[in-house]
Amino acid sequence: MELTSKQRAQLRGLANGIDTIVHIGKDGIGDNLVKQASDALEARELIKGRVLDNNLEYDARSAAEALAAATRSQVVQVIGTKFVLYRPTHNKDKKDKIVLVKDKRRPE
Repeated sequence: MELTSKQRAQLRGLANGIDTIVHIGKDGIGDNLVKQASDALEARELIKGRVLDNNLEYDARSAAEALAAATRSQVVQVIGTKFVLYRPTHNKDKKDKIVLVKDKRRPE
């Protein structure tokens, strides 16, 4: 599912209130970081990450894209050294599931 501009705007608004939980440092994006991000996405659906200054391999855009590919999530936003990823959970019992606005002009 590709996010619409309205859905991205909705997710950006929700991301303002969350803490950065994924930090990409000098070790880059390894298996442990991918697992941490994937577990966080399953629990929260929306996470914020940051590329630390000591990382010479990635800028925020390339780190977000690489981590999104590894976790099967989507990049919502990249600003400076921070980025936001979204992946809807398949857990139907999740009480705080994010419900995205629908764009009537685009079929799902």
